Amino acid sequence: MTIQVPIHRPIGEKPFVLATDLDGTFLGGSADAREALYNWIEDNRHTIGLIFVTGRHPEFIQEHCDTFGIPMPDYVIADVGTTIAQVHSPGMVLPVPELEAPIAKAWEGKADAVRTLMEGVDGLTLQDTPFRHRLSYDISPDGFSLPDLEPVRALDVDVLVSDNRFVDILPKGISKGPTLKRLINALGIAPERVLTAGDTLNDISMLTADLHAVAVGGSEDALYDALPDSPKIHRARAIGAAGILEAIAAFDLHPTPGSF
Repeated sequence: MTIQVPIHRPIGEKPFVLATDLDGTFLGGSADAREALYNWIEDNRHTIGLIFVTGRHPEFIQEHCDTFGIPMPDYVIADVGTTIAQVHSPGMVLPVPELEAPIAKAWEGKADAVRTLMEGVDGLTLQDTPFRHRLSYDISPDGFSLPDLEPVRALDVDVLVSDNRFVDILPKGISKGPTLKRLINALGIAPERVLTAGDTLNDISMLTADLHAVAVGGSEDALYDALPDSPKIHRARAIGAAGILEAIAAFDLHPTPGSF
């Protein structure tokens, strides 16, 4: 039997934890800014914990870290908050069943009913993704009608439209923010040591989770409009990776390598 070993020292022992969306956020901005952020994280793995909080699935994360030199996270909240996984050496992203149990229970028996109703909604295409506890759709260029989703909402699920590009059908009450709060509580991470980062409306629940938060430069207008005024929420000028570094410095959460 293979013994799985966490890839990094326990994240609860690290004084700073970055919980970040990927597309447009951690993967956004200039090549120089991304390189600066990634190198800074790798040079400080003893003091920096990294959690990816993304709509992507675990296989995507594992492949991209291996292929493009992206820092391997300690934990992954994937599938828009419906998957919780830990990263084990040599980079295997493995779900944590005990942490996922409430998510699986909330989704139980919903997938087939949701899929059937969504087949009747014009302007949406089911994503080619290995779904576990959610369903996600791409919006066609011609768009679709929001009222057409009302029968789906009646199934006691959450429906999230983001960036005018995606529709996510999620278990009721499950999204990036609640799942992140559950994870950091389970890991014994003090909330004041965490920075969340995002750029679209599907990040709103983690950016308003009473943690330090940054909406990076270039974020979706709908996200800016939905964010409340709060001393814990930073609206960055810098785009993507540079916006993350800007917020870390603004909140004085960890020494940074400079500005971009």
